[in-house]
Amino acid sequence: MHKERDRPTSLDLPPVEPLPESTEKYFRICEEKLGLVPNVLKAYAFDIDKLDAFTAMYNDLMLGDSGLSKLEREIVAVIVSSINRCYYCLVAHGAAVRELSGNPELGEMLVMNHRVCPLSPRQRAMADFVEKITVNSHRITEADRQDLRREGFSDRDIWDIAAVAGFFNMTNRVASATAMKPNPEYHSAAR
Repeated sequence: MHKERDRPTSLDLPPVEPLPESTEKYFRICEEKLGLVPNVLKAYAFDIDKLDAFTAMYNDLMLGDSGLSKLEREIVAVIVSSINRCYYCLVAHGAAVRELSGNPELGEMLVMNHRVCPLSPRQRAMADFVEKITVNSHRITEADRQDLRREGFSDRDIWDIAAVAGFFNMTNRVASATAMKPNPEYHSAAR
């Protein structure tokens, strides 16, 4: 049995052994760039097809070409995760907001309550839309999209906001359902 303390979740799903060379290489890149392999990746390593699908979607949404900055995408992740109270994502993506913004207070405000943040009008419109996607997606109307357009978001940007919010609504539920544990390093990052 996989040692409980080594498990990234409360489930007994040990990683594939040996990991495929491409997965080992990806994990080495994570170590080099981040100083760690995020536990979410370790959690998915029990099924390499699922890990590959997760990382492809994550990398496309969070690192691919977009009119949204990396910080804006991380803000979306934190707002969704705050509403859903996802411990793993709040710790991991709160750290990313702190690092990308250079503002630890912003990361903490977003984790606690995005309404107290001194956001720009563009970011506020995005935050309001993300909240509506997460809480009442069935109530989104053309007026909501128009609010974003007035703040300079293109239709492609609106798609990207919706895709990032949708992705984190899904991952929050998986992380919460499996008691995914954030890497301890995230807690002290960029403070």
